[in-house]
Amino acid sequence: MTKSVMVIAGEISGDMHAARLVRSVRARDPSIQFFGIGGDRLRAEGVETFRDVRDMAVLGVYEVLKRYAFFKRVFDEMIELARQRRPDLVLLVDYPGFNLRFAREARRLGLKVVYYICPQVWAWNRSRIPKMARLVDRLLVIFPFETEVFKGTGLRVDFVGHPLVGEARRALEQPLKSLPWKGGPRVAILPGSRRQEIERILPVMWAAAKKVEQTHPGASFILAAPSEETAHILRGALPPLSDGPSRYEIVAGETRQVLRQARAALVASGTATIETALMGCPMLVVYKAAWLTYLAGRMLI
Repeated sequence: MTKSVMVIAGEISGDMHAARLVRSVRARDPSIQFFGIGGDRLRAEGVETFRDVRDMAVLGVYEVLKRYAFFKRVFDEMIELARQRRPDLVLLVDYPGFNLRFAREARRLGLKVVYYICPQVWAWNRSRIPKMARLVDRLLVIFPFETEVFKGTGLRVDFVGHPLVGEARRALEQPLKSLPWKGGPRVAILPGSRRQEIERILPVMWAAAKKVEQTHPGASFILAAPSEETAHILRGALPPLSDGPSRYEIVAGETRQVLRQARAALVASGTATIETALMGCPMLVVYKAAWLTYLAGRMLI
């Protein structure tokens, strides 16, 4: 009988990491069927997706509240799908606001739950640790210290390594590519991948880049976009920003090359900060949230 796995990856980074995991599993057993929520990377691995990560990827309390009805509808749809298909395993990838609730309902349905990429409960909400131990059958973590966080809870926790480390090593072994730098020092700008965070963070980064140029008149800037879709968002977001540097380019799909060649980087807080560190590029980490999100964050941290 063919086995099946339901995957819930609600963000672009989760889609990327989950796709690698699916590829590895399929290398051992090509017959396993995967379905759920994902993006281009998971679909490329043959996963049947019912919702796209682009629709799911929002960040912040205010932003989630604005779209509460949408998320409730998707949640109910996915629970009903799990009830109908009865997968052998539910694989939840990061995305804790949605996935921890989904884990609870999946367990009520009698389904096995594996959580890949632990929510950062050790940083901002340690009360979730015993809750996760009750709801999850197995936890796959990407930082070695995370195994100690769950010590004594009874939850089986395996450190499986950070998925970006191997990719970074391979990227550093590749020859340098020619990129459209227009002077020096070279500065990379990584304002995120979601439209909402680009619209909020890019103006701050752009004004900072202008100040760098005033101090270093020959400075050159590259806005590194993870995809052509993000590059399109950046092209639309820049014209209204009147006060910015004069020498810049937008480059899609070459983030690691940009970081390798940059003297420093302005980076939106998130997965990109780890990637920047692995490329050995000094960075200034930037984030700007809606006021409601900021106030909630101050209470949690």
